[in-house]
Amino acid sequence: MMAASGKLASFRLPPLPTVGELIKLYKLRAEKQLSQNFLLDLRLTDKIVRQAGNLRDAHVCEVGPGPGGLTRSILNAGAADLLVVEKDTRFIPGLKLLSEAAPGKVRIVHGDILTYRMDRGFPSNISKPWEEDPPNLHIIGNLPFNVSTPLIIQWMENIANRTGPFVYGRTRLTLTFQKEVAERLTASTGSKQRSRLSVMAQYLCTVRNCFTIPGRAFVPKPEVDVGVVHFTPLVQPQIQQPFKVVEKVIRNIFQFRRKYCYRGVENLFPEACRVELTQEMMQNADVDPTLRPTELTIPHIRALVDSYAHLCTREPSLLSYEFREELRLKHPSGQGNTPTDTFNDTATGTPPSPQQLS
Repeated sequence: MMAASGKLASFRLPPLPTVGELIKLYKLRAEKQLSQNFLLDLRLTDKIVRQAGNLRDAHVCEVGPGPGGLTRSILNAGAADLLVVEKDTRFIPGLKLLSEAAPGKVRIVHGDILTYRMDRGFPSNISKPWEEDPPNLHIIGNLPFNVSTPLIIQWMENIANRTGPFVYGRTRLTLTFQKEVAERLTASTGSKQRSRLSVMAQYLCTVRNCFTIPGRAFVPKPEVDVGVVHFTPLVQPQIQQPFKVVEKVIRNIFQFRRKYCYRGVENLFPEACRVELTQEMMQNADVDPTLRPTELTIPHIRALVDSYAHLCTREPSLLSYEFREELRLKHPSGQGNTPTDTFNDTATGTPPSPQQLS
């Protein structure tokens, strides 16, 4: 509706079938194997969108819009340019309907967010220098659980290298995660949830756990509640080393979450020189080897990463060393004593695939 005063009224979508009606109309079912869950309550989708900040005239990329509930809230919040990336063909007709209802505002990409080149998705003139305020570009998404952890790790690498969505500057993210993962992302030092994900996210971003949505608000109802998390990349990462080096040290430290931190550090080094190099790395970093991984602060981890990087400049072959390879060669039948609690970052606690960590 046009306001009598002011030349620009806030945009409202014309009357449309409800998201529930669209789901019936196109016979859409949430696919369990794709871990899809629809959020049909527009008050909740509006609340998620509010966490992103002011979207008036903003550029937005929505990840996995599905039947389009969150998409409507983003448009109603005044976004000028909304790029939706949807992998599942079944949702494209419903999204086209929304696109026709908001002429010139919605662009639909039928593709996979893990491979989509978002650095080409928006005009370069929206870019802001990294040291300045974030650009008027937001990434928002109600992510399927099975993609959320690999995707956030990929985006952390993009932030570290200022690639992908971060070629435009410090693009902000507002995303949903399984509640347990949301708690890990925002867990402070010493808390039970502190994990590899906590440190990876927090050394690069300001991370805020916004609110929790009860599972019963979704269709079908997942067995868990869902947390909404907001990320703003930091101007200066808290650890100044290449992402791959930081990720490798953190991954190894958190392999034995319940043991002393030196146990994970040991696995950074080949067996032949393990004891001496572990001792040297811990001493140079001035970190107490009997701290548990969850007790390490980011300054502790920074000191450990710097110390490891220093050893790698002296002995470059350390960078490519992976203790699992050595285990595999020693125990071809796969009987190596791999830690049981290696990665508790995925929702199920099962180890992620190599792609998730590459």
